[in-house]
This record gives sequence, C-alpha cells and structure tokens, in this order.
Amino acid sequence: MAILGIGAVIALSGSVTAKEKDRSETYRLLELFGDVFERVRSDYVEEVSDEELIEAAVRGMLTDLDPHSAFLNRKHFRDMQVQTKGEFGGLGIEVTMEGGYVKVVSPIDETPAFRAGMKAGDLITHLDGEHVQGLTLSQAVEKMRGPINSDITLTVRRDTKSFDVTITRDKIRIRSVRSRTEGNVGYVRITSFSEQTETGLNKAVEKIKTELGDKLAGFVLDLRNNPGGLLDQAVLVSDAFLEEGELVSTRGRVQENAQRFHATPGDITNGLPIVVLINSGSASASEIVAGALQDHRRAVILGKNSFGKGSVQTIIPLGRNGAIKLTTQRYYTPSGTAIQAKGIVPDIEVAQARVELLEGNARRERHEADLRGALDNDQSSTNKDKPNAKDGEDKADPAAKPQKRVDYQLARALDLLRGLALYRNRMVN
Repeated sequence: MAILGIGAVIALSGSVTAKEKDRSETYRLLELFGDVFERVRSDYVEEVSDEELIEAAVRGMLTDLDPHSAFLNRKHFRDMQVQTKGEFGGLGIEVTMEGGYVKVVSPIDETPAFRAGMKAGDLITHLDGEHVQGLTLSQAVEKMRGPINSDITLTVRRDTKSFDVTITRDKIRIRSVRSRTEGNVGYVRITSFSEQTETGLNKAVEKIKTELGDKLAGFVLDLRNNPGGLLDQAVLVSDAFLEEGELVSTRGRVQENAQRFHATPGDITNGLPIVVLINSGSASASEIVAGALQDHRRAVILGKNSFGKGSVQTIIPLGRNGAIKLTTQRYYTPSGTAIQAKGIVPDIEVAQARVELLEGNARRERHEADLRGALDNDQSSTNKDKPNAKDGEDKADPAAKPQKRVDYQLARALDLLRGLALYRNRMVN
C-alpha cells in the first residue's frame, strides 16, 4: 500500500475538488439535454418517438466533431459490414457531406454511377427532386439505396452548372483489383481496400509475371479515385512491395494506444520499378500505401495531390443499438509526416490533359481540407495549409456522347517505366 505524506494529501485535495466541479458541470449539461428532450417530446408539432429523438441527438453529437465520425443504427451497421466485404447494393459512389450537400469523393469503377458520368467533387443537391439539405449523410445514403433496377434522379452541381442524372440502381460487386499488361509493363488498379484486396493484388501480380516473364519492365499501381477502406489491407498492400521498415503509424490522444506497422521480408515484384498514380480522389488507405512507398523510395508517385484524409475511424459496436464510427487517431507516413488536410504530394505532378485545361476552364479540385469541420493537420504551424488545387479534374458533360480518350497520366507513367528499363539494360550491357 502506498503511503502519502501530509503535503501530498493537501495537494490532492485541490485536485479532487476540481474533478468534482467538472462532474457537477457535466451533470448540469446532462440536465439541459433532459429538459430539451422532454420539451420536444411533449410540445413538438408532431409526435416523435423516443428512439428517433435519441438517435438524432447522438448523430448530431458525432457529426459535429468531424466529417467522418457518425452514428450507425442497426441497419446502417449491417450495411457497413456488408460493404467492407466488397458487395452491396446502390449506385456505386463514395460520398461525404459538404455545406449541407452530398459530395462525391469518387465513383467506383464499372458501377451505375460511374457509367452515368458522376465525377469526384460533384455536389448532389436533390434526390428525386427532394432537397438533401437537412439530411444527415446516413439518411441521404439510405435514400440513394433501393431495390435493384429501380431508378433515382440526382440533381448534380458541377462548377456553376446544375443538371439531372437518372441512374438505375444495381447490386454493387466490388472487384477490388483489376489488372492488365501495357506492352512490357504490368498495370494494376486498386479501386478500394476491402477484405479481398491483398489476395487480388497477389493474383494480379503473379498473372502479369507469368504472362510477360523476362520482358516485364515494371508495374503501374493505379490508386486514382480510390476512396480508401480497411487499414489492415492498406498495410498488407504496402508490405507486399517492401522488404523492411515502418509502413504507417497511428496516434491519438492516448499515447499508449499508438500503433506502428512494419514490413515483413518479401517483395512480390522482385524489386522491379513501380510508378504509383494518385489524384484528388485518392484518399485514406490509398494515401497510406502511396506515402509508405514514397518515403521508402520504393516507387515514384505521379499525378495530382491526393485528398488528404489522414484520420482513422474506429467502429465501436453498441450491442443491439448499432455502433458508432469515431475518429480516434491520425495516421503518419514512415517519415512521420501527417497527411490530414494536406495529402500526398506526388514526386512528379501530372494533370490529366484535357481541352478544358487548355481553355482555362478547369474546375477546382476538392480535398479533405475543404470539408466543413475537417480535422487540422497537427504538424502545420497555421493549421490552414491546403494542397495546391490550381489544376482541375474532368469537367465532361455526363449527357454528352462518350468519347474514347487517352489516359495522359497513365501514358506518362508507362513512358517513365520504359525509360527506366532502357537505362537499366544499357547499364548492364
């Protein structure tokens, strides 16, 4: 048993008083909540159930913290569990809230929203003619989901123009990894980080290695418009290309809960050159992978500044009441750099070449730092640093006839890898 001297007892007495004062203030605020709850319950113009009121209060408490914390009722919790497994129903867009509107972070490849021409940065203002302002993100997502083959009309604001897009809902099956060969280069695209990602990556790389054999010059890893996903999958994908070293660290308020993830021996590409493609739609887990490969000088990062979502959300189940998704930590690249609200800066900045850019009609890119209530970057002296957003993303009219176009960023990545292969061959010979 520890024994305290008289001086220590006197010092602690003040601390106890302060704690009691804080506790008293907490009780006062809870009493305020109870008073408001009872007044709404009894006097609101329409009858509202206790469950609706309590859930609305919890949602408000969490969504006021930052754009990514949220309350998940039982249904939404089940939907989220299905989504992380890589299969769910809906339109196929990753969304957040901004200024009361639903903002598209990125459309998912080969989904109804992607085929309809939805773009990263689009603002959805109406759903079937009903204004989205006043809805929470969960409520808006719920309205966008529905029976397969049913239609929904989205009113979209892009730059200064608004237009309607009618999309037919479908079952969204996320094939997390796609691959092909581009001449003597292996191309691997990761569209999101689900439970299938690491397995899909290993299969894709092995298939390319078998197909090209000794002709293989390197790999392009395409993370553009990848909104992120599971942290453990981002760690496994980073580990697949690295032999050793730290991959990412996560830190929150409690220092003891900090985590550091390290690579294990083995590189599935056998040390071949890698170019990673990113843009303003690359977020979260995508940025973890790009940051790890960049800091270890394992890959050249090419494209545009990434989204800048450097926070970790923990799903905390609440038994039969659902769960909360709470921002608990920030993550840092191996060099200790915080990504929150700043993103990954590419080694080689390359915008997608378009007629709109030449005409000076480019649209401003959207990033995590632009979201209302976004967490600050704790390493910034002003906490107001934002990525350079002078160049735009695609401004194509979704109603226009689709035209085949050259992927300029991919073309530059292929040129770079072929140039490196040529240089290496000349050095050997």
